[in-house]
Amino acid sequence: MPGPKYKRVLLKISGEGLCSSGGSGIDGEELQRLAEEIKLVVGLGVELALVVGGGNIVRGHTIAAETSIEETTGHYMGMLATVINAIAVQDTLESKGVPTRVQSAIAIDRVCEPFIRRKAIHHLEKGRVVIFAAGTGNPFVTTDSGGALRASEIRADVLLKATKVDGVYTADPMKDANAERIAHLSFDEVINRRLGVMDVAAVDLCQRGRIPIVVFNLRKAGNMRAVVMGEDVGTIIDQSGK
Repeated sequence: MPGPKYKRVLLKISGEGLCSSGGSGIDGEELQRLAEEIKLVVGLGVELALVVGGGNIVRGHTIAAETSIEETTGHYMGMLATVINAIAVQDTLESKGVPTRVQSAIAIDRVCEPFIRRKAIHHLEKGRVVIFAAGTGNPFVTTDSGGALRASEIRADVLLKATKVDGVYTADPMKDANAERIAHLSFDEVINRRLGVMDVAAVDLCQRGRIPIVVFNLRKAGNMRAVVMGEDVGTIIDQSGK
């Protein structure tokens, strides 16, 4: 049997991936579903890191727009939300026998480790899932960019961008029945066409590090395993676009 195409993987999932469709907060069934998908991949011998957003709890720019809270403060609130999500995923994974560590970009030493690049790589080499929380530790920087940064730092072979659809399409597949999935794109195409797959800064960072991005639907059971095994799932974004 062929082995995985990618040895070290960084999975980027939004906070909304932890709640029911159209909902907020943390949904137990969604946590279980995510943990099962991760366990499948770890079982292949893949080294897996995870960056999770916090939009299911609070979005910095939104709460600033709707209240008298400064946007900088709102972004720090969002970072704390990602820590809440990270430790929720950690406990769920460990209940399934998957060893896990949470590393935060802001100091919260009562619940998780500080981010230390060499220590993170050591955990990965020991077969532990590493969840990176609190983004980059800086306001006005998205968790997409945080994911690209951590992928670069740990020398990931690929960045997996989890979405609600099966990749990048010619149009919004939710609105246009004729929309077709694009199997392969170049970094330049994504940046120049402003396709909105990830923040431009995140795509640019992956391009500089020559880290391919795969956009795929994590809600479909077995999809992440299929991506890691190199099957034709989602949209690959890399240097060549071919």
